[in-house]
Amino acid sequence: MLIQKFGGTSVGSAQRIKDLTKLVVNSTPKIVVLSAMSGTTNSLVEINNALYTKDTVLANELISKLKTKYEKEISELYSKPESLAKAKDLIHNHFEYIKNFTLDMFTANEEKAILAQGELLSTAMFHFYLEEIGVNSVLLPALNFMRIDANDEPDMAYVEANLIAELKKYPNAILFITQGYICRNAFGEIDNLKRGGSDYTASIVGAAIRSEEIQIWTDIDGMHNNDPRIVNKTHPIKELSFDEAAELAYFGAKILHPTCILPAQKRNIPVRLKNTMQPEAEGTLIANIDSKEGIKAIAAKDGITAINIKSDRMLLAHGFLRAVFEIFERFKTSIDMITTSEVAVSLTIDNDKNLNEILKELKEIAVVEVEKDQAIICIVGNLSKEKHGYGFKVMESLKDIPLRMVSYGGSANNISVLVSADKKKGALMALNKGIFNY
Repeated sequence: MLIQKFGGTSVGSAQRIKDLTKLVVNSTPKIVVLSAMSGTTNSLVEINNALYTKDTVLANELISKLKTKYEKEISELYSKPESLAKAKDLIHNHFEYIKNFTLDMFTANEEKAILAQGELLSTAMFHFYLEEIGVNSVLLPALNFMRIDANDEPDMAYVEANLIAELKKYPNAILFITQGYICRNAFGEIDNLKRGGSDYTASIVGAAIRSEEIQIWTDIDGMHNNDPRIVNKTHPIKELSFDEAAELAYFGAKILHPTCILPAQKRNIPVRLKNTMQPEAEGTLIANIDSKEGIKAIAAKDGITAINIKSDRMLLAHGFLRAVFEIFERFKTSIDMITTSEVAVSLTIDNDKNLNEILKELKEIAVVEVEKDQAIICIVGNLSKEKHGYGFKVMESLKDIPLRMVSYGGSANNISVLVSADKKKGALMALNKGIFNY
């Protein structure tokens, strides 16, 4: 069975929803994973913020505005009165549900439930449209099988058992539609897989049923060798190994959610990136392959904070680095890059939520300096340790860019450098010219 995931732009209007039928309606058994219509999740976040501040006037205005948008789309999507009537009831029920929170107590649990409404709406709207044009499909509620554990990790045993049980209810069906992003937590409450989590849903579902292939459909024709929003001359990469794709996704390639690769990699299921607007384009295949040697792509990760930790007395003493890492672990803050010298260790984080608390504890054992507004530039490929020149090529390309940190040798697939955010564009362009000759 095939897994096809479509993002918000792919269901962003009535016409886009109609166009989906060209990609999903055929004889191939599949599960279609849908995001919310583009802009919906952002609007729901604004509604939540208004509810948090108890600004019910603003909340009602935002709810009304979003409801009007959906009413416009369904009027263009359906041509039969009975289909339109069902869609109107759908819109009414979901927005009345949201509106009730302007009257009752609002907590973090309700925030997650409100954020889930976008995916519930888009999947039901597509299901109703298929019904109207005479295509049989099954609407598969993700909340019946998608669950995370107490550590916010997918409960794969639960997902697999419950998803297979759901599929068995419809032995003759070949087209299933389900929601991306949303799930239940270990307590059974509505939760989510964080922003961009529809990719993750597709990978988890694909792994659970041992899918033949997981397809991620977006508005770009595969993963590019550099950021096309910044660099003019880029091209899609034909194929990547799982490790190469994981590095690129984690370090800033926006087309793919960072967590998406691991479930597919564990079950050796190919992931293909495709363009909804150009379905004939080859896209990018991510699989367990012997990747051709060389640098494949460059990605950049913004919002990085660098922390320099100096201790003349303790740096080389047994247990010092462990004490440093334990502080970050206590505050559940991941480290991206790390370099050491004889008297200091420098590292980076992309989540400064607990930065003040972390710095307070670090200052008890060392002198600490902090630099915000940094960016990690990640150079990815099959960088054989048996051959020379990759590090030189990167450094030569960046000879006019001040580098804050360099990480090389920890991975056979990655060279990373840290630059200030205002140097990111120049670094990407310099690497494009120096490595790809563009």
